[in-house]
Amino acid sequence: MRAIDAGILICGECHELNRQEPDSNSQTCTRCGAIVHARRPNSLTRTWALLLTSAILYVPANILPIMTVNTLGQGEPDTIMSGVITLIKFGMLPIAAVVFIASILVPTFKLVGIGLLLYSVQRKQPLSARQRILMYRFIEFIGRWSMLDIFVIAILVAVVNFGRIASIEANLGAVAFASVVILTMLAAVTFDPRLIWDNTESDDDHE
Repeated sequence: MRAIDAGILICGECHELNRQEPDSNSQTCTRCGAIVHARRPNSLTRTWALLLTSAILYVPANILPIMTVNTLGQGEPDTIMSGVITLIKFGMLPIAAVVFIASILVPTFKLVGIGLLLYSVQRKQPLSARQRILMYRFIEFIGRWSMLDIFVIAILVAVVNFGRIASIEANLGAVAFASVVILTMLAAVTFDPRLIWDNTESDDDHE
């Protein structure tokens, strides 16, 4: 049985349980005074907007150079994939694997995963609610690790700055990639996971 079926609203700020007031268009939390809703307003619309924007930016994030390493006045810009290939050529397989997973696989999984959640909820697809909620929690968990490349680039730009001898510059690809990561994290936040259970047809999923 869902909380909404019992006439209970959960505050999104302090998580206080509030008894739903009949015939009330706007209700505030009895503890913190925040406005409470049965479900986050326009959750699907906002999540779709953030997801589509991040999907558009995902293209330049992988096509544009993410950073340029200059040595003795010469340097060649690298995209995420070309950087992975360079690391493999130098025998740095563990680092290449970490960069590939954090910068290629994780963002791709997040985009596809959130898209599947939104589609399954809107179209009421006969999918297991337990599987969908596990996917949602996994997306939330791995979201922060996508920033690994950005943190590394920020550190390298600050530390490696020896004029014409050696320097590292961040390129537009880094900006696009950081935008993708931030937008997908926001998409996971704006998505209301309670909608998953609202669209569950099987009673077993509510046990």
